[in-house]
Amino acid sequence: MTTHQTAMIMMGLAVVLALAHVLGRLARRCGQPAVLGEILAGILLGPTLFHGALSDAVFPTDVRPMLSTLGNLGVALFMFLVGLELDHRLLRGNKRAAVGVSVGSIVCSFGLGAVLAVWLWNAHPVGDRLGFVLFLGAAMSITAFPVLARILTDRGIQHTRVGALAMASAAAGDVVAWLLLAAVLTFTGSQSSWQVLLVLPYAVAMVAVVRPLLGRYLAAREPGGTGAGGHGQGAAEGERGMAGRGQGVAGRVQGVVGGEKGPDRPGAGERGPGAGPLGVLTVLLLVSGALSEWFGLHFIFGAFLAGAIVPRQGTERLRAAVADRFEAVTWMLLPAYFTVAGLKVDLSTVDADGLGELGLILLVAVGGKFGGAYLGARATGRPGRSATTLGILMNTRGLTELIILGVGLQLGLLDTDLYSLMVVMALVTTAMTAPLLRWAYPRQMVDADLRELAAEWEAAVPRPQAARAGGGKPSGAKR
Repeated sequence: MTTHQTAMIMMGLAVVLALAHVLGRLARRCGQPAVLGEILAGILLGPTLFHGALSDAVFPTDVRPMLSTLGNLGVALFMFLVGLELDHRLLRGNKRAAVGVSVGSIVCSFGLGAVLAVWLWNAHPVGDRLGFVLFLGAAMSITAFPVLARILTDRGIQHTRVGALAMASAAAGDVVAWLLLAAVLTFTGSQSSWQVLLVLPYAVAMVAVVRPLLGRYLAAREPGGTGAGGHGQGAAEGERGMAGRGQGVAGRVQGVVGGEKGPDRPGAGERGPGAGPLGVLTVLLLVSGALSEWFGLHFIFGAFLAGAIVPRQGTERLRAAVADRFEAVTWMLLPAYFTVAGLKVDLSTVDADGLGELGLILLVAVGGKFGGAYLGARATGRPGRSATTLGILMNTRGLTELIILGVGLQLGLLDTDLYSLMVVMALVTTAMTAPLLRWAYPRQMVDADLRELAAEWEAAVPRPQAARAGGGKPSGAKR
């Protein structure tokens, strides 16, 4: 790297961080997630404005590969954090409804997206028609779990029944959608068959071998407790933390995207994770990402799996401290990815035909997600307003969609024109979530639901003092 390249990459990063921070703050003031403004910053730095003169001046061609490498590292860390915060306990008490909502939204989105892809193929032909159809269906099926968590927390509905169900549905749906996308990429990949066949044994080894070993190693280094004691203490804290299901996810993961620290959580600021656990998890993340890339998938799958296998019980404080360290680095690297994505988006060339295609893309994206989630919720017995709220929330796409579209563009499954239109779709569907949510689930309904839940929890708490005052026997009125 020459002196000129070093100077330009540092100056370019300074411009990216400054603009992303300003537009992210502006988005928050408008009631939108900060990631919306940060993605817009990347688009504004691209060829859409001034026919690329600004992007060519700030990001010369010879420094863009280095910027792309930094952005990819930021995405890898982000996907690790998403996996780290994936909590299967969200499904407790919501399994049937969560499965109905997630499956309904994925099936409808995938089906409508595949039908749209058949029509779009004539205007946007790529190398593999079937791969194009399958990829576009999978891309339509994505819900941005971290952005959704942030919206729920901003609205104060993460502790309501609808909020908990939305979190559970998005978590389950994301896992299914990622697996679906992995299958599509495997089907359309150029890697030899023997490499692809290693994916399943690798995943099994990560869950059955690496996870238990990692759990014992991390539990022994958990701040505030070691060994079995650390396990017991972590389990108790994990159960107490279930009262705030969505808060931890939104605070840790979306705090990275929004450039903001989330709410206080156990272990944050008490004691650092130490070089050992931090180094082990970093190596695990990088090796897992490298292997998944070599298998013919994409490094994001390996990074996500590395975070998902980190045990939750007995590692609460350590996981929180590690997340603090990672999000500080990711906050600096992730905007570079937005810029790399924005450099490939050129909306100045969109004509009337392009606007027509964008309208159809938005219709399919919104209709598939909302319709599928609504029908799935109604089929599992949810009331109409609750089903409507879930349909609106499941339409959130944000950064996760941008990552998927970047993979498709890199593998030649999308051309640049369709990629640009799909990025606009991701922005529009994310931006419409907050205002529609205020209409479907107004503040007075949220407060009423929270009061109802508080009354139920209070009634469920035993009152030993009242029992002793009555001689240990309930009165006739209380019977």
